[in-house]
Amino acid sequence: MLTRRIIPCLDVRAGLVTKGVRFKDNLDVGDPAELARLYGEEGADELVFYDITASNEKRDIFVDVVRRVARTLFIPFTVGGGLRTLDDLRRVLLAGAEKVSIDSGAVRNPDLITAGARAFGSQCIMLSMQVLKVPVSARIPSGYEVYIDGGRLATGKDAVAWAQEGVERGAGELCINSIDGDGTRAGYDLDLTGRIAALVPVPVIASGGGGHPDHLVRLFKETASAAAILASILHTRDWRIPDIKRRLQQHAIPVRL
Repeated sequence: MLTRRIIPCLDVRAGLVTKGVRFKDNLDVGDPAELARLYGEEGADELVFYDITASNEKRDIFVDVVRRVARTLFIPFTVGGGLRTLDDLRRVLLAGAEKVSIDSGAVRNPDLITAGARAFGSQCIMLSMQVLKVPVSARIPSGYEVYIDGGRLATGKDAVAWAQEGVERGAGELCINSIDGDGTRAGYDLDLTGRIAALVPVPVIASGGGGHPDHLVRLFKETASAAAILASILHTRDWRIPDIKRRLQQHAIPVRL
């Protein structure tokens, strides 16, 4: 059985790791390179780095910060934020990332997924989705809508349909972030994540709401998710990665120790 992955997320704003609730009221929590080193030493399976204001500010990602983080790590490293062209993807990969996470840029130009997969391989392309629960409609039959630009702009895209299209275009992995759950520590959106994971043949990462190891137990027992993103509970040191993995192991969920 494949091991489930624990992935700390570094949301970076102006060069510092920050954390908010539903993309608002952000507080700075530390230096990205120092936190990356700490989480790598504690047993994180991968790390995700998001330059969270790059898309909204219509600017390039902070490549110098990416390089600094990459030098501290010996685990897979995914980078996203403001990636709009094939050259953007190439620069981030050359800076030390193993994978790129594309979000707003992919919605605006879906061919970026295809071009990236052809140039670098599907294993390098993660499609990240910011998703908000909305009323069911003809346009959004799943009741989940994709948002972009740091959760600020509605797209009119149905999240389940967009996930399937992204995989068809070449994405090798999906990261599904619940805007409703982001930073709340109230648990993952199991309905959203489970629905998508059941429909696509690639790994699905759940994000938004992880506040206790038991939330991960439910996620892995009740959905086919391959991994879970964690942020605030790690940044505040309420829980450490070894403790979380031991709790998962107690529930017969396979993890790398």
